[in-house]
Amino acid sequence: MFILIICTFVIHVNAQVIIQKDPAIEKMVSEVNGDSLKSYINKLVGFGTRQTLSTTSDSKRGIGAAREWIISKFKEFAVTNDRMSVELDRWILPADSKRVDVNTDMANALAILHGTDTADKRVFIISGHMDSRISDVMNRTTDAPGANDDGSGTAAVIESARILSKHSFPATIIFVAVCGEEQGLYGSTHLAERAKQNDWHVEAMLNNDIVGSNNSNETNIIDNTKVRVFSEGLPAVDLEKKAASIRQNGWENDGASRQLARYVKEIGERYVANLEVMMIYRNDRFLRGGDHNPFVQNGFTAVRITEMNENYNHQHQDVRVEKNIQYGDLPEFMDYEYLRKNTALNLSSLANLAKSPALPKDVKIDVRNLTNFTYLYWKASPTGKIKGYYVLIRETTAAQWQRKIFTLQTEMRLPYSKDNYFFAVQSVSEDGNESLPVIPAIGR
Repeated sequence: MFILIICTFVIHVNAQVIIQKDPAIEKMVSEVNGDSLKSYINKLVGFGTRQTLSTTSDSKRGIGAAREWIISKFKEFAVTNDRMSVELDRWILPADSKRVDVNTDMANALAILHGTDTADKRVFIISGHMDSRISDVMNRTTDAPGANDDGSGTAAVIESARILSKHSFPATIIFVAVCGEEQGLYGSTHLAERAKQNDWHVEAMLNNDIVGSNNSNETNIIDNTKVRVFSEGLPAVDLEKKAASIRQNGWENDGASRQLARYVKEIGERYVANLEVMMIYRNDRFLRGGDHNPFVQNGFTAVRITEMNENYNHQHQDVRVEKNIQYGDLPEFMDYEYLRKNTALNLSSLANLAKSPALPKDVKIDVRNLTNFTYLYWKASPTGKIKGYYVLIRETTAAQWQRKIFTLQTEMRLPYSKDNYFFAVQSVSEDGNESLPVIPAIGR
């Protein structure tokens, strides 16, 4: 009997999982407010239409009025932090033969919370698209409420800016409501090209598109406890150059965006109760394309966050009733508790990233000898208040990292065969904030 009790106790102890939360981030998450999100949605819907080609001269209606209001909210938040700058990034988009039939005044609304460490060049971006549409993508006059697509993503950006603007971080966070998504990802393309031309060190981009409703048509599933994160597996840039090493080392599931998706799942589920982050091993949904695409196509790390159960009666639809079914992207179909959780998912991930030290440098795995041990080594993170490092381990078939081993050193020898497991290294701040994982390169 005594032996059985001891065995049971050991099993119980080994099964425990200790999750360490940063109290500062816990407080930020607690401040995400469903009523605030609802007020943003109602204000955005109140502009009638936010179609990209709609009026920019009316102070109460159209895309122009909407972007000026978003900028006004950013400026309101910036009053509390002199490190936040606000800008309306404007340009003229020439007419094309697709979805832009006239030269169009375009503008992305940005709030930039500049990092406190001048040596830390990292940039983290959260985005949603401000524009809306109905069935005819060229219709710029009829009401296009866009409550969920993408009033929800825009509201998540605004609420994140409201809360995070009260704080300072070593790295820079950019809050952006882009334009032109429905006409062809024009706003995010403009921003991604700007980031590349100006050598922004964008380490992660979180794109939020349709994150505020909990039910699907056809299947009639109602569930506000799950959210999807889409991420590319193989890199969109220089795949031909990288393909041989990816194939040789089995890294098909370990691209930078896939690592970011794993990170969002771990951190989001750490801080947000009753929310399961579902990793989708695709860059995006069928027949759709989101604002993270121009970023991955420019070599940046980016993912798309989208509700679990989409209702296509409320996307890209004229507002109408047919056969007792209400069509249209209206506020009454929103779930503001669900939107609160999804906003908190973004906020906690951004805060943890921006508080973390820089990535460990030159992470290598030694493959000189045939051995059942694995030797990893790296160089210290160049910036940040570093407590130490986590070495991550998972089986080659596992979706998530299964073990995290802390060390104060910049090397570790592990009794796990390098042939049987995947490894990565994270830097850790004094407050316990982890950087993104770095997959080791081959060292000899």
